[in-house]
Amino acid sequence: MSAPDAFAAVVSAPGFALGVRCSEDEITGIEFLEPRPEQAPTTPLAAEAVRQLRAYLADPAFEFGLPLRPAGTAFQRRVWGEIAAIPGGETRSYGQLAKRLKNAPRAVGQACGANPFPLVVPCHRVIATGGGLGGFNRQGGGFLLDVKRWLLKHEGSEFAGTRD
Repeated sequence: MSAPDAFAAVVSAPGFALGVRCSEDEITGIEFLEPRPEQAPTTPLAAEAVRQLRAYLADPAFEFGLPLRPAGTAFQRRVWGEIAAIPGGETRSYGQLAKRLKNAPRAVGQACGANPFPLVVPCHRVIATGGGLGGFNRQGGGFLLDVKRWLLKHEGSEFAGTRD
């Protein structure tokens, strides 16, 4: 990929899109995007990522099996491991994860925001301790909170999502 903003594929979803970045053999990032036209995959791995993302969008119980390029600090990887263990349809608070990791909720929130593989590492399942949505993808509002609400509803989460 030549341009830093080039995607290997773009998948449309309800109210948003997903941009996929990859090398020949690893996913290097997935990004939430404002709605936009789909972009055909440029590599076999991008085509597989598109297949798996569409499978999840059709069935929230789908389990991803994509090769992810190692990223992040040791602490971020620990947080992402905890997030990956949250079952679909369930949520955990930043505080709950912080307690398990013996760290501060803010640090957990920052690690969530740095997650390069949303949906595959389901950071949308992490909510504010007080019951609100909290932030999402390093954003405190805007369309990304609508995406978070949609994802939680898609997964059948009992989270009410009435508060930001």
